[in-house]
Amino acid sequence: MTEATQTRPSNPPRTNLEIRYQVAMPNPQTHLFEVTLQVQGWTSAVLDLKLPVWTPGSYLVREYAKHLQNFNAAGQNALPWRKVSKNHWQVDTLGQSEITVRYRVFANELSVRTNHLDSTHGYFNGAALFFYVPGFEQQPIQVAIATPYPNWQVTTPLPSVPGQANTFYAADFDTLVDSPFEIGTHTLYEFEAQGKPHQLAIWGQGNTDPERIIQDTQKIIDVEAKLFGGLPYDSYLFLLHLSPQGNGGLEHKNACSLNYPRFGFRAKEKYQRFMQLVAHEFFHLWNVKRIRPKALEVFDYEQENYTTSLWFSEGTTSYYDLNIPFRAGIYDAKTLLGNLSKEITRLQTTPGRQVQPASESSFDAWIKLYRPDANSANSQISYYLKGEMVSFLLDLLIRQRHGNQRSLDDVLRQMWQQFGKDEIGFTPEQLKATLETVADTDLSDFFTRYIDGTEELPFDTFLEPFGLRLQAEGDNDDQPPFVGLTVKTENSRELIKFVETGSPAQQAGIDAGDELLAINGFRISTDQLSDRLKDYQPGQSVEITHFHQDELRSSTVTLAAPRPTRYQIVAVENPSATQEQNFASWLGVPLKAIA
Repeated sequence: MTEATQTRPSNPPRTNLEIRYQVAMPNPQTHLFEVTLQVQGWTSAVLDLKLPVWTPGSYLVREYAKHLQNFNAAGQNALPWRKVSKNHWQVDTLGQSEITVRYRVFANELSVRTNHLDSTHGYFNGAALFFYVPGFEQQPIQVAIATPYPNWQVTTPLPSVPGQANTFYAADFDTLVDSPFEIGTHTLYEFEAQGKPHQLAIWGQGNTDPERIIQDTQKIIDVEAKLFGGLPYDSYLFLLHLSPQGNGGLEHKNACSLNYPRFGFRAKEKYQRFMQLVAHEFFHLWNVKRIRPKALEVFDYEQENYTTSLWFSEGTTSYYDLNIPFRAGIYDAKTLLGNLSKEITRLQTTPGRQVQPASESSFDAWIKLYRPDANSANSQISYYLKGEMVSFLLDLLIRQRHGNQRSLDDVLRQMWQQFGKDEIGFTPEQLKATLETVADTDLSDFFTRYIDGTEELPFDTFLEPFGLRLQAEGDNDDQPPFVGLTVKTENSRELIKFVETGSPAQQAGIDAGDELLAINGFRISTDQLSDRLKDYQPGQSVEITHFHQDELRSSTVTLAAPRPTRYQIVAVENPSATQEQNFASWLGVPLKAIA
């Protein structure tokens, strides 16, 4: 697979062109943003306008144009226009140099990559709301916000235009896309970190403790700034949406949008996951926002931008989002290894790890990761997850070879110096070369097996020098025989959501989407399934009654031996002095601290 690249003129033609937007929301309960685009100084017979189909950081064509309505264009009078493709409009200017375009955008999807407007607030991402003028992407743009109520405030990482209320300046279209807006009665907190101003904006109600969040966020900023040698911005905005079930983030150059369950801040484990989310999105300041694959050096907003390196851009970032809170003192080494163990469990219980390589998962992000189906777990692996685990092994490999005097940190620092500071896209070959330079060894075999291939990751080989091993749990007498079903109760029905490839259930002809009814003639529920299977032994056959496309079936299933359901990183018995020293040098605590 090769990575396509695109270029944009480094020196756009000098023009007197002015591009101004106004975003109004006079009736926020309708979920309609009312957008006015004013173009002044236009000299061509046709004005082309295109709406992005995706936004950087979220690798899926989302077809933002599907939410656009009521398009019209005018100069001194109405101007003819036409739509020539799904995201492309053309306006005949009839010799007029000042054109005004008006349209509405429906906004009722609360996620970090879309737009949301209701009676409590307005939130939007530039890619999902604004047109760009092809050939003039580097032209400065002004955005004025017309709030529906006097008490609504506007928060965005963009600088204000002096003397103009709620008006902001973007140096170019990329900057506009990279600058989310929050408009409403959100609470805004100001704080400093590394001598620079930061903001935390919180929308929604929940059990947050802003003081605690700010203190821990400051620690995360300090750790990451130390790793890279400073902060690459003048100010930064953390934008937090509290929602019923949200869990996600989207990175920007001078901000990040976070969406988290509103009551997910009191329980220890949930709060730690939130701080991992903060660490992840903030780490993207460097890795992917500035240290970018060549295919993302210049964004093509009209189509997919293919790269095989998302395992590094996202997966390595995921590895660090577990490490950074540990380094910041938010949790201890035992918790770090526990979190790594959970990720190993996720990997080892996903059959698709043996089908799809990490590099292919990166390339296929546009059609697979964000569009899961009943067979996804059988046929694919997340580049977040596989990349995270590969990064873990590479970190251990480098540390072991160099007595903890080098680590994956040095790879990130070199990538920052060589590519990130000047935002020069890297190729997969350059990434591999940097890893090899730091590791001081040829990694071709490693890449062939574990990044471009699907061989099982040899965790014990890399853990052993540090006095650790991977312990599989769940394959003992307390576990039921393996059948290969995942069942969930929905509307009082026991629905089979997943059937593993090659499992006893699949071999018996049971499919995802079937409704589970009974085992050996007795009704079964989701919460009873594990205990009922414990009544049988591997090799025995059971009759599973189920509906398949509304047809009642009875399938004979021959049960298999139990499978590990959990993996745990544990200390080896009788570790050597060298192993204990390696562990202590790595995590800063004695090996016995994780017992």
